[in-house]
Amino acid sequence: METIIQTQQIAELVKEKHALWHGLKAEVKKVIVGQDHVIDRVLIGLLCGGHILLEGVPGLAKTTLIKSIAQAIGLQYQRIQFTPDLLPADLVGTLVYNPKTQEFQTKKGPIFANFILADEINRAPAKVQSALLEAMQEHQVTIGDNTYKLSEPFLVLATQNPIEHEGTYNLPEAQIDRFMFKIIVTYATISEEREIINKVFNPQKINTVLDKDEITEGQNIVSKIYIDDKVVEYILNIVFASRQPENHGLTELKNFIECGASPRATLALTHASKAHAFLKKRHFVTPDDVKAVAFDILRHRIILTYEAEAENINTDSIIQNILRVISAP
Repeated sequence: METIIQTQQIAELVKEKHALWHGLKAEVKKVIVGQDHVIDRVLIGLLCGGHILLEGVPGLAKTTLIKSIAQAIGLQYQRIQFTPDLLPADLVGTLVYNPKTQEFQTKKGPIFANFILADEINRAPAKVQSALLEAMQEHQVTIGDNTYKLSEPFLVLATQNPIEHEGTYNLPEAQIDRFMFKIIVTYATISEEREIINKVFNPQKINTVLDKDEITEGQNIVSKIYIDDKVVEYILNIVFASRQPENHGLTELKNFIECGASPRATLALTHASKAHAFLKKRHFVTPDDVKAVAFDILRHRIILTYEAEAENINTDSIIQNILRVISAP
């Protein structure tokens, strides 16, 4: 009886608070045309506290999207342009000597914000990328002998250009795995681009529709959304099929996968599926929620062999095959 009452309470909370997040999306749409998929994934990232990697050619409004969401939720926003000469201290801060007091003082870097846009993250060398790791994983920064907690919510949204490789540094696998989503940002349609012209010359003001407390409340509701054991088993089968395809009726993929998805993928699929259900105004997770977020969660966690690259097989086609074979409950 107690479980039924709790389920009813969660269902009522989902119906009540869903409107706030729907309003957030509507506010962002005042500036951003199309890109519904990207906006939804950023909202899921915010609900789950997960970082996001956006990949797309220049000029697709990646920066504008992130800035618009930061304005609509009234959070502190910092844009960091990653360049080959960037130093870790430029990101996290450093100790500065004060000759008057003859003491070192902490000067905090731009990482001390709620929304961090790491623009063209693959242009910075490994030292800078590793400095970002502690902040992404532990939500804290160490400067000298002191460790500072970052204010919540803390979200890193990084961008990279897929077509330009000169002067870039590939992200280490350990860092890529810390991004909940890797989202492919595509061109707008003709009608959407026409609307973009209208919005640029007739700009609208974005109002703040959510605050920190409401974001925290949304995160708490998402964590309590019901997921059945059968759906959890479905998630596990998907992840393990990426590691041992021959054990799940996918022997033809064995030679194409060098390394499957990590346990972080399992956790991310579970958490993101709950957030997706919340955005769909449901208090329970369905297999369709899992399928909806699977591509963005798995595409950067499955490492392909040279044979796959030689045959022009990408991770999305691997994921598509896995979802086709693994039966949903």
